[in-house]
Amino acid sequence: MFVGESGVKRVIQRTAELMKNHDTSDVRPFGGINLDTIQRYINFHYSVSLDLFGSERSANASVYYSAGLKGRYNESKIHDDHLLHAATQSVPEWENDSPSMVEIPAINALNERLRQDFIQDCIRGMARWNKVLQEHDISIQFYLPHVAFNRRIGAFADFYVTPTGAPLEANQWEKQRTEWLPTNEDKDFVASLMQPVTGPGEIAGWISPPSRGIDGHTFDYEYVRLS
Repeated sequence: MFVGESGVKRVIQRTAELMKNHDTSDVRPFGGINLDTIQRYINFHYSVSLDLFGSERSANASVYYSAGLKGRYNESKIHDDHLLHAATQSVPEWENDSPSMVEIPAINALNERLRQDFIQDCIRGMARWNKVLQEHDISIQFYLPHVAFNRRIGAFADFYVTPTGAPLEANQWEKQRTEWLPTNEDKDFVASLMQPVTGPGEIAGWISPPSRGIDGHTFDYEYVRLS
C-alpha cells in the first residue's frame, strides 16, 4: 500500500498547508481538497476494498488453499502446520440488528484472515495520515468506517449501517449516504483539478511535492531535456 499511502499523504499535506495559510477548512477555492471530501473517499475506497476479499465463509478458498493456489499473508512466517485441519478463525456475522463474531474452521475463513491483515495495514496508514494533521495543529482526525459500512459482499451485504456501525433502514441510508460517500459534486470537483502541470519544479496545487526526487535529486531537477 506504500505508493497509494504516500500519495494520499501528500494530498493531505497540501490541504493542511492551505488550511493554515488561509485560516479556513474550505480549501476548494484555493485548489485543495477539503478534509471532509477526503474522508468520504476513504469511506468509499476502504469499504469497496473490503468486498474484494470475498465472503467471510468460502469453500472455494479452502479448496484453493489446499491445492497451494491461495495463501495467507506472510504464510511462511506463520507458525502452525499450514494444513488448518483443526484451527478455527473468528468471522463476523449479522445477528439481532448488530454485527457479532462466530468461530468457524480456519480453512473456510481464509478470505476473512486476509481481510483482517488488510485492515491492520489500513490502520497503520491512517495513523500516518493523521500525524500530518497533528503536525499542523489540526484537531480533525481521519477514521476507518465500520467493517459493515457500504458492503455489498458477504455477511453485511444486505444491511445498511452508518460509518460508526449503527443500523439503518434502506430509506434512511438513501437520505444520508451523501454525507458519507463521494457525491457527484465531489467527483466533478476532483476531476476539475486534474489539469496537466509540465514546467520544471512545478506541481499541481492540490498535492504537495515529494520529500525527495529520484536518485536524491531536488524536486526541480531537470530530469528530461526536450530539444
